[in-house]
Amino acid sequence: MPIEETFARYSDLAFKTTIVVYGLVLVLLIWQYATARSRQVVERELVSVGGGVPPQAPGRIAESTRPPLSERLGNMAFSVLLVAIGLHIAAIVLRGFATQRFPLGNMYEFVTMATAAAVLVGLLFLRGSRYRAMWVFLLVPVLILLFLAGTVLYADAAPVVPALKSFWLPVHVTIVSVGSGVFLFAGVASVLFLYRLRQPDGQESSNIFGLVARRLPDARTLDRLAYKATIIGFPLFGAGVILGAIWAEAAWGRFWGWDPKETCSFIAWVLYAAYLHARATSGWRDTKAAWINIAGFVAMLFNLFIINIVISGLHSYAGLN
Repeated sequence: MPIEETFARYSDLAFKTTIVVYGLVLVLLIWQYATARSRQVVERELVSVGGGVPPQAPGRIAESTRPPLSERLGNMAFSVLLVAIGLHIAAIVLRGFATQRFPLGNMYEFVTMATAAAVLVGLLFLRGSRYRAMWVFLLVPVLILLFLAGTVLYADAAPVVPALKSFWLPVHVTIVSVGSGVFLFAGVASVLFLYRLRQPDGQESSNIFGLVARRLPDARTLDRLAYKATIIGFPLFGAGVILGAIWAEAAWGRFWGWDPKETCSFIAWVLYAAYLHARATSGWRDTKAAWINIAGFVAMLFNLFIINIVISGLHSYAGLN
Protein backbone atom coordinates (compact mmCIF):
# COMPACT_ATOMS: atom_id res chain seq x y z
CA MET A 1 0.00 0.00 0.00
CA PRO A 2 1.43 3.42 -0.93
CA ILE A 3 2.46 5.61 1.98
CA GLU A 4 -0.05 8.28 0.90
CA GLU A 5 -2.95 5.84 1.28
CA THR A 6 -1.70 4.91 4.74
CA PHE A 7 -1.60 8.56 5.78
CA ALA A 8 -5.09 9.07 4.31
CA ARG A 9 -6.47 6.12 6.25
CA TYR A 10 -4.94 7.31 9.52
CA SER A 11 -6.19 10.85 8.86
CA ASP A 12 -9.74 9.56 8.40
CA LEU A 13 -9.40 7.47 11.56
CA ALA A 14 -8.16 10.47 13.54
CA PHE A 15 -11.03 12.57 12.16
CA LYS A 16 -13.68 10.02 13.17
CA THR A 17 -12.08 9.58 16.59
CA THR A 18 -12.07 13.35 17.02
CA ILE A 19 -15.84 13.46 16.62
CA VAL A 20 -16.29 10.65 19.15
CA VAL A 21 -13.99 12.28 21.71
CA TYR A 22 -15.61 15.71 21.28
CA GLY A 23 -18.93 13.95 21.87
CA LEU A 24 -17.52 12.41 25.06
CA VAL A 25 -16.42 15.87 26.24
CA LEU A 26 -19.93 17.16 25.62
CA VAL A 27 -21.45 14.29 27.63
CA LEU A 28 -19.04 14.93 30.53
CA LEU A 29 -19.86 18.64 30.57
CA ILE A 30 -23.60 17.98 30.58
CA TRP A 31 -23.10 15.39 33.34
CA GLN A 32 -21.07 17.95 35.28
CA TYR A 33 -23.92 20.41 35.12
CA ALA A 34 -26.51 17.79 36.15
CA THR A 35 -24.52 16.75 39.23
CA ALA A 36 -23.83 20.36 40.21
CA ARG A 37 -27.53 21.15 39.86
CA SER A 38 -28.51 18.16 42.02
CA ARG A 39 -26.03 19.19 44.71
CA GLN A 40 -27.41 22.75 44.77
CA VAL A 41 -30.99 21.46 45.09
CA VAL A 42 -30.10 19.16 48.00
CA GLU A 43 -28.22 21.87 49.87
CA ARG A 44 -31.04 24.37 49.32
CA GLU A 45 -33.62 21.90 50.65
CA LEU A 46 -31.51 21.20 53.76
CA VAL A 47 -31.13 24.89 54.48
CA SER A 48 -34.85 25.54 53.92
CA VAL A 49 -35.83 23.09 56.67
CA GLY A 50 -33.29 24.58 59.04
CA GLY A 51 -31.02 21.57 59.15
CA GLY A 52 -28.08 23.10 57.36
CA VAL A 53 -25.43 20.86 55.86
CA PRO A 54 -25.25 17.62 57.84
CA PRO A 55 -21.99 17.06 59.75
CA GLN A 56 -19.63 14.47 58.38
CA ALA A 57 -19.12 11.25 60.29
CA PRO A 58 -15.54 10.60 61.48
CA GLY A 59 -15.13 7.81 58.98
CA ARG A 60 -16.09 10.11 56.11
CA ILE A 61 -13.66 12.95 56.80
CA ALA A 62 -11.34 11.83 54.02
CA GLU A 63 -14.23 11.65 51.58
CA SER A 64 -15.37 15.17 52.47
CA THR A 65 -11.98 16.58 51.45
CA ARG A 66 -12.36 15.27 47.90
CA PRO A 67 -13.56 17.72 45.27
CA PRO A 68 -17.26 17.37 44.43
CA LEU A 69 -18.22 15.10 41.54
CA SER A 70 -19.15 18.05 39.32
CA GLU A 71 -15.66 19.53 39.67
CA ARG A 72 -14.01 16.19 38.95
CA LEU A 73 -16.17 15.75 35.86
CA GLY A 74 -15.24 19.23 34.68
CA ASN A 75 -11.54 18.54 35.10
CA MET A 76 -11.94 15.23 33.29
CA ALA A 77 -13.82 16.92 30.44
CA PHE A 78 -11.05 19.49 30.00
CA SER A 79 -8.39 16.77 29.92
CA VAL A 80 -10.35 14.79 27.32
CA LEU A 81 -10.85 18.01 25.36
CA LEU A 82 -7.08 18.38 25.01
CA VAL A 83 -6.94 14.83 23.62
CA ALA A 84 -9.69 15.69 21.12
CA ILE A 85 -7.85 18.81 19.96
CA GLY A 86 -4.66 16.77 19.50
CA LEU A 87 -6.55 14.26 17.36
CA HIS A 88 -8.17 17.10 15.42
CA ILE A 89 -4.81 18.62 14.56
CA ALA A 90 -3.37 15.17 13.76
CA ALA A 91 -6.19 14.58 11.25
CA ILE A 92 -5.27 17.81 9.47
CA VAL A 93 -1.53 17.10 9.43
CA LEU A 94 -1.97 13.51 8.24
CA ARG A 95 -4.31 14.72 5.50
CA GLY A 96 -1.55 17.01 4.31
CA PHE A 97 0.92 14.12 4.17
CA ALA A 98 -1.65 12.00 2.33
CA THR A 99 -2.30 14.59 -0.35
CA GLN A 100 1.30 15.95 -0.45
CA ARG A 101 -0.09 19.47 -0.36
CA PHE A 102 -1.52 21.92 2.11
CA PRO A 103 -4.80 20.33 3.33
CA LEU A 104 -7.21 23.07 2.26
CA GLY A 105 -8.27 22.04 -1.22
CA ASN A 106 -11.97 21.28 -0.65
CA MET A 107 -14.84 21.95 1.75
CA TYR A 108 -14.10 18.90 3.90
CA GLU A 109 -10.61 20.16 4.62
CA PHE A 110 -11.75 23.78 5.01
CA VAL A 111 -14.39 22.90 7.62
CA THR A 112 -11.93 20.66 9.47
CA MET A 113 -9.45 23.54 9.70
CA ALA A 114 -12.08 26.14 10.64
CA THR A 115 -13.52 24.03 13.46
CA ALA A 116 -10.02 23.39 14.80
CA ALA A 117 -9.44 27.15 14.84
CA ALA A 118 -12.74 27.68 16.70
CA VAL A 119 -11.78 25.19 19.42
CA LEU A 120 -8.29 26.68 19.76
CA VAL A 121 -9.85 30.13 20.17
CA GLY A 122 -12.04 28.57 22.84
CA LEU A 123 -8.89 27.40 24.65
CA LEU A 124 -7.55 30.95 24.45
CA PHE A 125 -10.63 32.69 25.87
CA LEU A 126 -12.43 30.04 27.94
CA ARG A 127 -9.86 29.36 30.62
CA GLY A 128 -11.13 28.58 34.09
CA SER A 129 -14.11 26.74 35.51
CA ARG A 130 -16.46 29.72 35.16
CA TYR A 131 -16.40 29.30 31.38
CA ARG A 132 -16.89 25.54 31.21
CA ALA A 133 -20.62 25.81 30.52
CA MET A 134 -19.78 27.77 27.35
CA TRP A 135 -17.95 24.75 25.94
CA VAL A 136 -21.29 22.95 25.64
CA PHE A 137 -22.58 25.63 23.28
CA LEU A 138 -19.32 25.83 21.33
CA LEU A 139 -18.93 22.09 20.86
CA VAL A 140 -22.48 21.61 19.54
CA PRO A 141 -21.92 23.62 16.30
CA VAL A 142 -18.39 22.22 16.03
CA LEU A 143 -19.74 18.66 16.16
CA ILE A 144 -22.49 19.48 13.64
CA LEU A 145 -19.97 20.97 11.21
CA LEU A 146 -17.57 18.05 11.66
CA PHE A 147 -20.39 15.58 11.06
CA LEU A 148 -21.36 17.39 7.86
CA ALA A 149 -17.71 17.50 6.81
CA GLY A 150 -17.30 13.76 7.36
CA THR A 151 -20.50 12.82 5.53
CA VAL A 152 -21.95 15.33 3.05
CA LEU A 153 -18.73 17.24 2.36
CA TYR A 154 -16.20 14.42 2.52
CA ALA A 155 -13.74 14.09 -0.36
CA ASP A 156 -11.05 11.45 -0.83
CA ALA A 157 -7.45 12.52 -0.41
CA ALA A 158 -6.35 13.62 -3.87
CA PRO A 159 -4.46 16.39 -5.66
CA VAL A 160 -6.27 19.67 -6.14
CA VAL A 161 -7.53 20.98 -9.47
CA PRO A 162 -4.89 22.85 -11.52
CA ALA A 163 -6.36 26.26 -10.62
CA LEU A 164 -5.52 25.68 -6.95
CA LYS A 165 -1.92 24.60 -7.52
CA SER A 166 -0.44 27.83 -6.30
CA PHE A 167 1.60 29.04 -3.34
CA TRP A 168 -1.39 31.34 -2.60
CA LEU A 169 -3.49 28.35 -1.50
CA PRO A 170 -1.90 27.87 1.95
CA VAL A 171 -1.72 31.63 2.51
CA HIS A 172 -5.17 32.76 1.39
CA VAL A 173 -7.29 29.77 2.44
CA THR A 174 -5.54 29.28 5.80
CA ILE A 175 -6.19 32.87 6.82
CA VAL A 176 -9.82 32.68 5.70
CA SER A 177 -10.44 29.34 7.44
CA VAL A 178 -8.87 30.52 10.69
CA GLY A 179 -10.86 33.74 10.51
CA SER A 180 -14.03 31.70 9.96
CA GLY A 181 -13.25 29.64 13.07
CA VAL A 182 -12.78 32.81 15.11
CA PHE A 183 -16.11 34.14 13.83
CA LEU A 184 -17.76 30.85 14.84
CA PHE A 185 -16.66 31.44 18.42
CA ALA A 186 -17.77 35.08 18.27
CA GLY A 187 -21.17 34.12 16.87
CA VAL A 188 -21.76 31.59 19.66
CA ALA A 189 -20.79 34.21 22.26
CA SER A 190 -23.24 36.74 20.77
CA VAL A 191 -26.08 34.19 20.73
CA LEU A 192 -25.41 33.36 24.39
CA PHE A 193 -25.21 37.07 25.21
CA LEU A 194 -28.68 37.67 23.76
CA TYR A 195 -30.10 34.73 25.67
CA ARG A 196 -28.37 35.73 28.90
CA LEU A 197 -30.07 39.12 28.74
CA ARG A 198 -33.41 37.29 28.79
CA GLN A 199 -32.28 34.97 31.59
CA PRO A 200 -30.99 37.24 34.38
CA ASP A 201 -29.40 35.91 37.53
CA GLY A 202 -31.81 34.65 40.13
CA GLN A 203 -34.69 34.06 37.71
CA GLU A 204 -36.10 30.55 37.96
CA SER A 205 -36.70 28.57 34.79
CA SER A 206 -38.19 25.15 34.33
CA ASN A 207 -36.68 24.38 30.90
CA ILE A 208 -33.31 22.69 30.53
CA PHE A 209 -31.79 25.41 28.35
CA GLY A 210 -32.68 28.03 30.89
CA LEU A 211 -31.10 26.03 33.71
CA VAL A 212 -27.87 25.60 31.78
CA ALA A 213 -27.79 29.24 30.71
CA ARG A 214 -27.70 30.44 34.29
CA ARG A 215 -24.34 28.71 34.70
CA LEU A 216 -22.91 30.87 31.93
CA PRO A 217 -20.90 34.03 32.61
CA ASP A 218 -22.90 37.24 32.92
CA ALA A 219 -24.15 38.98 29.77
CA ARG A 220 -21.43 41.66 29.79
CA THR A 221 -18.69 39.04 29.90
CA LEU A 222 -20.23 37.19 26.96
CA ASP A 223 -20.49 40.45 25.02
CA ARG A 224 -16.82 41.21 25.67
CA LEU A 225 -15.82 37.70 24.53
CA ALA A 226 -17.69 38.17 21.25
CA TYR A 227 -16.10 41.59 20.76
CA LYS A 228 -12.55 40.41 21.50
CA ALA A 229 -12.90 37.43 19.17
CA THR A 230 -14.27 39.59 16.36
CA ILE A 231 -11.37 42.01 16.77
CA ILE A 232 -9.06 39.06 16.05
CA GLY A 233 -11.16 37.57 13.25
CA PHE A 234 -11.93 40.80 11.38
CA PRO A 235 -8.37 41.69 10.26
CA LEU A 236 -7.65 38.02 9.52
CA PHE A 237 -10.68 37.70 7.27
CA GLY A 238 -9.98 41.09 5.68
CA ALA A 239 -6.40 40.03 4.93
CA GLY A 240 -7.77 36.79 3.45
CA VAL A 241 -10.06 38.74 1.10
CA ILE A 242 -7.22 41.03 0.01
CA LEU A 243 -4.86 38.11 -0.59
CA GLY A 244 -7.61 36.37 -2.52
CA ALA A 245 -7.90 39.40 -4.78
CA ILE A 246 -4.16 39.31 -5.41
CA TRP A 247 -4.39 35.61 -6.24
CA ALA A 248 -7.34 36.32 -8.57
CA GLU A 249 -5.26 38.86 -10.47
CA ALA A 250 -2.48 36.31 -10.92
CA ALA A 251 -4.88 33.50 -11.93
CA TRP A 252 -7.62 35.32 -13.87
CA GLY A 253 -6.08 38.66 -14.77
CA ARG A 254 -8.32 40.79 -12.55
CA PHE A 255 -8.43 41.62 -8.83
CA TRP A 256 -12.20 41.62 -8.42
CA GLY A 257 -15.02 40.39 -10.63
CA TRP A 258 -18.06 40.24 -8.30
CA ASP A 259 -18.06 36.46 -8.45
CA PRO A 260 -20.75 35.08 -6.06
CA LYS A 261 -18.14 34.03 -3.49
CA GLU A 262 -16.32 37.33 -3.72
CA THR A 263 -19.57 39.22 -3.32
CA CYS A 264 -20.72 37.19 -0.32
CA SER A 265 -17.30 37.48 1.33
CA PHE A 266 -17.44 41.23 0.89
CA ILE A 267 -20.94 41.35 2.43
CA ALA A 268 -19.74 39.32 5.43
CA TRP A 269 -16.74 41.62 5.84
CA VAL A 270 -18.97 44.71 5.73
CA LEU A 271 -21.30 43.18 8.34
CA TYR A 272 -18.41 42.54 10.72
CA ALA A 273 -17.12 46.05 10.12
CA ALA A 274 -20.62 47.31 10.95
CA TYR A 275 -20.61 45.20 14.13
CA LEU A 276 -17.32 46.67 15.34
CA HIS A 277 -18.60 50.16 14.56
CA ALA A 278 -21.94 49.49 16.27
CA ARG A 279 -20.18 47.95 19.27
CA ALA A 280 -18.39 51.30 19.79
CA THR A 281 -21.50 53.43 19.17
CA SER A 282 -23.76 54.48 22.00
CA GLY A 283 -27.23 52.98 21.68
CA TRP A 284 -26.03 50.06 19.56
CA ARG A 285 -23.69 48.35 21.99
CA ASP A 286 -26.16 45.81 23.33
CA THR A 287 -28.62 43.73 21.35
CA LYS A 288 -28.40 45.60 18.04
CA ALA A 289 -24.65 45.06 17.73
CA ALA A 290 -24.99 41.39 18.73
CA TRP A 291 -27.60 40.81 16.02
CA ILE A 292 -25.24 42.33 13.43
CA ASN A 293 -22.50 39.95 14.61
CA ILE A 294 -24.86 36.99 14.22
CA ALA A 295 -25.89 38.24 10.76
CA GLY A 296 -22.21 38.31 9.79
CA PHE A 297 -21.77 34.69 10.82
CA VAL A 298 -24.94 33.68 8.94
CA ALA A 299 -23.42 35.32 5.86
CA MET A 300 -20.28 33.26 6.44
CA LEU A 301 -22.31 30.04 6.60
CA PHE A 302 -24.23 31.05 3.47
CA ASN A 303 -20.93 31.68 1.72
CA LEU A 304 -19.55 28.32 2.83
CA PHE A 305 -22.50 26.06 2.00
CA ILE A 306 -24.86 27.77 -0.46
CA ILE A 307 -22.29 29.55 -2.58
CA ASN A 308 -19.96 26.54 -2.74
CA ILE A 309 -22.60 23.86 -3.30
CA VAL A 310 -25.63 25.48 -4.94
CA ILE A 311 -24.38 28.52 -6.86
CA SER A 312 -21.72 27.91 -9.48
CA GLY A 313 -18.88 30.34 -10.00
CA LEU A 314 -15.13 30.65 -10.41
CA HIS A 315 -14.70 29.49 -6.80
CA SER A 316 -16.61 26.21 -7.21
CA TYR A 317 -13.97 23.95 -5.68
CA ALA A 318 -16.12 22.17 -3.09
CA GLY A 319 -14.61 18.82 -4.01
CA LEU A 320 -17.99 17.06 -3.86
CA ASN A 321 -18.76 14.16 -6.13
